[in-house]
Parts: sequence; structure tokens; C-alpha cells
Amino acid sequence: MLKILIWPGFILLLLAQWFVPLQMIWSKNKILSQGKSYKFETAPVDPSDPFMGKYIVLNFKESSLMTTDAKKFSYNGKVYVRFLTGNDGFAKVGSINVTTPQTDDYLETTISYISEMKDSSVVFLTYPFTRYYMEEYKAPKAESIYRDRIKDSTLKTYALVNIYKGDAVIKDVYINDTLINDVIKTRDAVR
Repeated sequence: MLKILIWPGFILLLLAQWFVPLQMIWSKNKILSQGKSYKFETAPVDPSDPFMGKYIVLNFKESSLMTTDAKKFSYNGKVYVRFLTGNDGFAKVGSINVTTPQTDDYLETTISYISEMKDSSVVFLTYPFTRYYMEEYKAPKAESIYRDRIKDSTLKTYALVNIYKGDAVIKDVYINDTLINDVIKTRDAVR
């Protein structure tokens, strides 16, 4: 009797071990294939510690919205954000709601801070996409390039992020419309 139960249990365990990672991969690929792409301009990061391990830590310039009805929001509360593309081509926060939008291109996130003023408030958001993973040997080179960006205000750095039904995936990071990996290759070829 025990042998009869062990084999189905073992097979079920094997299937579960494969199902979870495959479901995660499928979910992220669906966001990349069906999600809407937005360019998020990055903000300078403290140059003494912009990397931890095998990923780049990204800060974004556009992470807040001024509103007159901040009373419906709470610190650390879940919100749904819709984005617009500004005249400069970068993502801008279009609206923040406490209910799920009827479209596919929204981000589910939380509020990190609310700054109240006399007639309005500024709602600051916490983005779930602040890490861009890279090959380990490229991280120090990318760190150097990123520090150069901070010194040179003419360089534009941004992350191309796909957003679909509340979730987001960083597709690539760019410096002046060139992939950061290509910038590293070019820099290596010069040296």
C-alpha cells in the first residue's frame, strides 16, 4: 500500500518543482511580448555603491505625482499607476488609482511617501523594477560607465520597461540610445 502512494507522490513533487519556475518564466515572457514599453529616465545614484552583486541599482526621475485628492491614498498602500509618454519620449506618471484600471498597461505598486502641502500633495511611488541583472564580469565596467554618466549631464540613461496587467520587466538599460552591453563592448574594444 505504501509503495502505491510513494510513486504518485514522487511524480507530483517532480511536476511541482518544474511547474513553479516554468510558470515564472512564462509570466515574464508574456509581459515582454504583450506589455507596453515605456522609457524610464534614470536618476543619479550614490556613486559609492550603485551595484550590489550582479545587478545595477536603478533610481528613476519620474516616480511621483502631484494631486489634490491624496486623502484616498495611504503610506505603503497598494495603488495602480498608468503612465503617459512625455514630449521627451520618457514615461511620466499619468494617474494613480486605488482600483484596478480597465486597461492592460498599468503597474501595481505601493506608495513610499506622501508630501502634503497647503492645496495639494505629492505622492511618491516605489517601483518594483529597480534592479537590472547583468553578467557578473560586466558589472564593474557598467559601474564605471554609469559613474561617467553622472559626471556628464549630456548623456541620457534610461531603462526600457515593459508593463502588462500590473507587473513590469526591465527589458534593457540604455546610455544615449545604445544598449549598456554594447557600450561596454565598445569601451573594451578601445582599450
